[in-house]
This record gives sequence, C-alpha cells and structure tokens, in this order.
Amino acid sequence: MQRIGEVSRKTNETNIKVKIIIDGDKERSIKTDVPFMDHMLDLFAAHGQFGLAIDASGDTMVDGHHTVEDIGICLGQALNIALKDKKGITRYGYAAIPMDEAMVTAVIDISNRPYLVFNVDLPSERIGNFDTELVPEFFRALVYHSGINLHLNLQYGTNTHHITEACFKAFARALKQAAAIDENNTGIPSTKGML
Repeated sequence: MQRIGEVSRKTNETNIKVKIIIDGDKERSIKTDVPFMDHMLDLFAAHGQFGLAIDASGDTMVDGHHTVEDIGICLGQALNIALKDKKGITRYGYAAIPMDEAMVTAVIDISNRPYLVFNVDLPSERIGNFDTELVPEFFRALVYHSGINLHLNLQYGTNTHHITEACFKAFARALKQAAAIDENNTGIPSTKGML
C-alpha cells in the first residue's frame, strides 16, 4: 500500500502543487522559483527516500518568503494526508547528521501536536540569493500543517550552507524513521487510542 499525499494551493502570491510518496516510487521532480530550496527539497526527498514532486511559483520579485512558506504549508498538508490515520507508524524518529564541520540532530514525534524547536544558529544572513531567515519559516509552516513535533538542534558548525543542508538531511532521516511501519504494532501508537 502506497501512502501518497497531494495538495494544490493558489493564492494571489503563490501557485504550488505538491505530491509526496512515502512508500514506493522514489522519483523526484522539484521546480520552484527559489533555486536553493530546490536543492534542499531534493536532499530531503533523496535522504528520506520519498517520492516528491513540487511545482511552485510565486512573487519572488518581492522576495522568497511567500513561496518558501507556502511550500512548507503544502508539504506539511501533503504529509498529513499521506500518513492517513497513522495506524502502524513507528511515530518517533531521530537522526544526527554531519555535514563537514557541522552537525545537526532532528527528533520527531508524529503526534498531531505540532511544535517546532529550532535551536539552529545560521551565521550568515544569505546563502547566495537565499535569505536564511526563511529556513525556520519553512519548518514552522511544515510542522504546523503536518501535525509533527520537530526539534532541530545544531550541535556545532560554522558554515551556513552546511548547517542548513544538515537540517534538511536530519529532518528527512528522522521523518523516514518516524513514518516507517512498525510490524509489531498495527494500531494507533498512543495509549489514548488516537493521535
């Protein structure tokens, strides 16, 4: 059984289509008006072993904020759809990812209680033309629309590109683990009986 989520969102500022496949097809097709996000989303899909299609355009002549935030909203909604009722999932995930001198940990609870802890200092304000202030904005939008509790912590690092890349890779690996089916538990992974 494939778990797939698809979302479209069109506003006066952006036009976004997202499809994520948790199990099965691993094809990646990512095209946004923000090249650095293309790179990060491609890393996310590759290291999480997800199929991912994103087609996004927006008012990047203003800046990348609306596009990046709305991609986070749509990816979060698509993840929530793909995870369905969350029966049989592992629920928790953890990853520690090094990227050269940087290391980031990601801890996830697919709890339906969204929360972001972003203890990541990004030393530079820009990576090329990309505003690094948008990294926490993306993750905040994603967690609040997916119902995921995500803690991203920078252990150490000095290069902003390496730190950001480690964030996306750690998130991907932790999500892969948390979304995996637990063969020993076919029910909802909560004593409440629901998430």
